[in-house]
Amino acid sequence: MDLPRGMKDFENIEMQKIEYIREKFLSTSKIFGFELMEPSPIELMSVIEAKSGPTIRDDVYFFNDKGDREVSLRFDFTVGLTRYASGQKSMKLPAKISAFGGVWRYDEPQKGRYRFFHQWDIEIFGKQSIETDAEIIEFTSKFFSNLGLENIILSISHRKIVQSYVSSIFESDKPELISDIFRAIDKIQKKSKQEIISEYEKKGYAKEKLEKIIEFSKLKGTPEEISKILDVTQFENWSELTMLFESLKNRNVNNIQIDFGIVRGLDYYSGVVFEAFDKTFDIGALVGGGRYDNLPSVFGRNDLGATGVAGGVERIMLALENQNSTFKIQDDRISVLYVNDEMKSNAIKIASLMRENFIPTDIDLSGRALKKQMEQSTNSKFVIIVGPDEFSKNMVVVRNMSDRNENQIPISELLEHIKNILM
Repeated sequence: MDLPRGMKDFENIEMQKIEYIREKFLSTSKIFGFELMEPSPIELMSVIEAKSGPTIRDDVYFFNDKGDREVSLRFDFTVGLTRYASGQKSMKLPAKISAFGGVWRYDEPQKGRYRFFHQWDIEIFGKQSIETDAEIIEFTSKFFSNLGLENIILSISHRKIVQSYVSSIFESDKPELISDIFRAIDKIQKKSKQEIISEYEKKGYAKEKLEKIIEFSKLKGTPEEISKILDVTQFENWSELTMLFESLKNRNVNNIQIDFGIVRGLDYYSGVVFEAFDKTFDIGALVGGGRYDNLPSVFGRNDLGATGVAGGVERIMLALENQNSTFKIQDDRISVLYVNDEMKSNAIKIASLMRENFIPTDIDLSGRALKKQMEQSTNSKFVIIVGPDEFSKNMVVVRNMSDRNENQIPISELLEHIKNILM
């Protein structure tokens, strides 16, 4: 039977990798003081549209439920977390919330992104502050470091600075024009300069102005380097970027650069925005985030500032695989094998003893030959072999599956022996 397009089954080895990333995410979240929660997997369509507008219908799974309510599967965590935070009038601020789980998007499947995929997310709700932006970016850098991901660059921009430049070039601050040009900038990583100019000339934009925008969007460097190329005094929000970089350097976050090609596609972003890339692996952005103070106001909270970041887990898996990471998956499972059917009940008793003591233990249930049991146990750290000769002496054989060394262990000492060798 086939699955719907863009869906897949996640087999055990993939789930182990996802769990590895999840454990690193949760430990990093705990270090930074974030509290884990699970927002609803289903939202009212009106809530989804409040964030992204009616065009979001093309990108989400939505349907009418049995009560004829129009609902949607969540396509990220930001909507649900912001809806939740906006409704908690007595919530202590700043509130630091994290989430990890599955999301659904009805877009074109691509490398590292199916229509159902796993995502991690952190958000800070409270007073608007450059320090909260810095906290989010520092978390991202430390999380990747804890994963063992190397060659990561965090590209940072500011929507209001880019908007100011666009307005000066086109001599207009009409929201429709700004949104249109932001979409053009957002496409620069995916399309050639000529493709973008051709597309937007057809919309009536002058080629020389488009070229200036593209040139501006390719500027990258430190605040000091950018200030030598541009007259930064024309940007009233420039000081926010310089303060952000000072804070990040104080936090020992050095894998950062200004990149005016980063604007993030969604209109609710309102200030600092950033994305993270693997410099050695062309897979696109591993994460995206920034300040989105406009979104809580949609839920009636004009007083609530918000900043956050999210990333796709499967893309991180690909980046780790690209650098030949072992994922350091700890599997302390053991298997209990029996030589013949007469030994089966004794083996089951030993397996139950191990499980009662919280030792992950597997045992063959179908009465297969010892050779087949051994083949099935290749992923176990140790196997306990219950044979008639050894058992008659109240002994069993314990084999290390990595070096194949074996020892006969008294059954009375078996539990402590297994605990010790698994430590």
